[in-house]
Amino acid sequence: MAQVELIMPKMGESIMEATILRWAKQVGDTVEEDETILEIATDKVDSEVPSPISGTIKEILFQENDTVPIGKVIAIIAAEGEEVEPKATPSVKEERSSLSHSGNNHPNGKEPVRTPAPEPVPAAAEVSRSGSGGRFYSPLVRTIAEKEQISAEELERIEGSGMHGRVTKKDILSYVEHRQEAPHPAQPQPPKQPGREPVPEPQARPADIGGENMEIIEMDRMRKLIADHMVNSKRTSPHVTSFVEVDVTNIVKWRDRVKRSFEERYGEKITFTPIFIEAVAKAIRDFPMINVSVDGTRIIRKKEINIGMATALPSGNLIVPVIRNAAHLNLLGLTRQVNGLANRARNNQLKPDEIQDGTFTLTNVGTFGNVMGTPIINQPQVAIMATGAIRKKPAVVETEYGDLIAVRYMMFLSLSYDHRVVDGFLGGSFLRRVGDYLEKFDYKQDI
Repeated sequence: MAQVELIMPKMGESIMEATILRWAKQVGDTVEEDETILEIATDKVDSEVPSPISGTIKEILFQENDTVPIGKVIAIIAAEGEEVEPKATPSVKEERSSLSHSGNNHPNGKEPVRTPAPEPVPAAAEVSRSGSGGRFYSPLVRTIAEKEQISAEELERIEGSGMHGRVTKKDILSYVEHRQEAPHPAQPQPPKQPGREPVPEPQARPADIGGENMEIIEMDRMRKLIADHMVNSKRTSPHVTSFVEVDVTNIVKWRDRVKRSFEERYGEKITFTPIFIEAVAKAIRDFPMINVSVDGTRIIRKKEINIGMATALPSGNLIVPVIRNAAHLNLLGLTRQVNGLANRARNNQLKPDEIQDGTFTLTNVGTFGNVMGTPIINQPQVAIMATGAIRKKPAVVETEYGDLIAVRYMMFLSLSYDHRVVDGFLGGSFLRRVGDYLEKFDYKQDI
């Protein structure tokens, strides 16, 4: 019978690995197609990995809390009808050893095609697989510890951002970087000479930690990774932000007029977000060099217009689900996509492919009552647009009878862009074009 390899799915352009949080199935368990086999986590999302077929779990190649590169085989599933003898989940070391044998050990002499497993790397002599406190150390972490001459005691003191405090590759590399930057031991000083007392150099006062008037809150795993992502974006891209103010009176009045009938006819609530996304998609077609990424000295123009929308999670963190081929969808299609992704995000039900391959991002700071914002670019994209709060304001309106002052619904748009590849002319022109599409919205259009 056929055997299918379950691989670690790709979770985004900048994501190269994921951590296994929990196996929902074990060796010998039966599984239905699309039934959850395991839960994984990256810096963007915790997600469930479904089974591609109905069958039986034959092999599990990695343990919980292991960090696995994308594309790596993590389990073998025997197709429905093939008998599998239940057995304990093998350890990483045992599994790597078994992978080096020939396919004759498999039933019926068949061996699934799989990626060659890497040769085991010897761990540091002084660092065991589990520390004195029971904390698991992956082979990669132990190899780095050996190379950098980090003892087991020193490794125990490193703060881990992984599940249950596990030390990840990023944690130990960050520790090594700061360890190398630490001041060297002081050199022996010459004897003091009478009348020449050295003047101590001023030192920065360490921040007070603890006390009755403060509370210490440890960042959760996602917040730490978001922080790293934001710092990396500012370090990578020279940010410039442009602003325009837009009259959205026609949009507000149209939505007020059709929102009840729209929901009755299509079963969907119409919000402003799909209207904004429609305008952005049109403007990207007019200015395709906004829809790019940077690879060294090369500019990669994306032919698909995949627009991410920043969405709040129940924890307060943000995630960016992606609407694919947004330029090909009408207002109803965009509304269904926006509502579906937002609901799944709030319920932690987003799939891995729903948060990857975005080419441009939209964030709505007006949700919090803010009139404008300067968002940080979502790498590896080169631009992100923020929509501010819609407010009634007096504005000058041009009519055939002359200029009049009237109460209008006004909103600020802001665009942060990567000044390496997007100059002021392109960024400003693109933002103004989005505003033009919004101001020209047809109030009389049907639903």
